[in-house]
Amino acid sequence: MKTISFMIPTYNEVENAAAMSKAVIEEVQKNLPGYDYEIVFIDNCSTDGTRDVIRKLCEEDPKIKAILNVTNFGQFNSPFYGICQTTGDCTICIAADFQEPVSLIPTLVHKWEEGHKVVLGIKSTSKENGLIYFLRSCYYKIIRNMSSVKMIEHFSGYGLYDRTFVALLRELDDPIPFLRGIVAEYGEGFNMTEVEFTQEKRRAGKSSNNFYSLYDAAMLSFTSYTKVGLRLATLIGFIAGVLSFIVAIVYLVLKLVYWDTFSAGYAPMAIGVFMLGSLQLFFIGFLGEYVLNINTRVIRRPVVVEEERINFKEPKE
Repeated sequence: MKTISFMIPTYNEVENAAAMSKAVIEEVQKNLPGYDYEIVFIDNCSTDGTRDVIRKLCEEDPKIKAILNVTNFGQFNSPFYGICQTTGDCTICIAADFQEPVSLIPTLVHKWEEGHKVVLGIKSTSKENGLIYFLRSCYYKIIRNMSSVKMIEHFSGYGLYDRTFVALLRELDDPIPFLRGIVAEYGEGFNMTEVEFTQEKRRAGKSSNNFYSLYDAAMLSFTSYTKVGLRLATLIGFIAGVLSFIVAIVYLVLKLVYWDTFSAGYAPMAIGVFMLGSLQLFFIGFLGEYVLNINTRVIRRPVVVEEERINFKEPKE
């Protein structure tokens, strides 16, 4: 009998953790009776009682496992690490907030049985805030066009991964893993396919996503999978330099020809200084994002540090 691993990342999901666990089990028992299962919660240092709920679930069912992190390792490290700790023949990564449909699980498994070792859930529509969805769409299109890897639009990690792909993730040894980029880069070699779904509203609780987390996601994808930002800085800097030189020559000629009548004051100088200064500050900041990415990789801190493991019989890899 094949085993399906369900990896559920949590952060302050006290109202959703138990309900998601119950929904997954009921879906497997009803529509996938020929499969065994395990559920792996990985909690990113919740502060609202989520950990107590997860501990209770683990006490009641040995097939439910848990990894409790010592601190919050972010929206990318924790799910990636959780996937790597699963032991099933395939792993389904699903959010605890019910925005990703549990009812789609049988479809993911059937696609897997057809030979697709990576089956992605793609958001075709969303019931979240319209502005947020629009901004996400713009971001996906920008990163898709700028990246050296063919990025996947409206893919957040929800999907099924065969154990062979999970084994690849374990081998990457990446201190800041960006699952969306990794799947886009290597997924085609695993006969990847896509399944569309409508993203629902959160069942309960409040999303931990904010401007900073979204910005962090954008910068991680830019600095890990694009060179365009640095090339653009060089190009715009060159163009601005040429324009400034032309303006300086024109200003000099006009001053020499019309010595007594021409007077532009300090306006050209002020405009040039502010324009070039703003460009420099912008691209220095953008360059800093690349440096920060490099610094994080060089330091090589662990992806996640565990505080506690529950119901894991095998030793930690």
